[in-house]
Amino acid sequence: MSTDLNGWQAVCPMAELLPGEHTVCFDGDTAILVCNVDGDIYALEDKCTHQDFELSPGKLDGAEIECVLHGAKFDVRTGEALCAPAYVGVPKFPVRIDNGMIYTRDDR
Repeated sequence: MSTDLNGWQAVCPMAELLPGEHTVCFDGDTAILVCNVDGDIYALEDKCTHQDFELSPGKLDGAEIECVLHGAKFDVRTGEALCAPAYVGVPKFPVRIDNGMIYTRDDR
């Protein structure tokens, strides 16, 4: 999707990302995983820190997403690694909702 004037990436309308669902958008070359956890929206890098594999194919279970490659789990609210084989968390990104649209950006 497009970028607004302040560098935020439009993800999708809030109504299209229901609780328990997730989607991916890009900010330049950075893939960002955007998750709806009980109506709260979180964004983190779509990359497992264990072996540089996408997290987006995994199932979102509450606030946890599991990497399908080796089973590492992450808290999408904080980016924290929850179990081996990942020991390093995933970068988390800001989210904003404006006029029913979800936005995020890589603010590193």
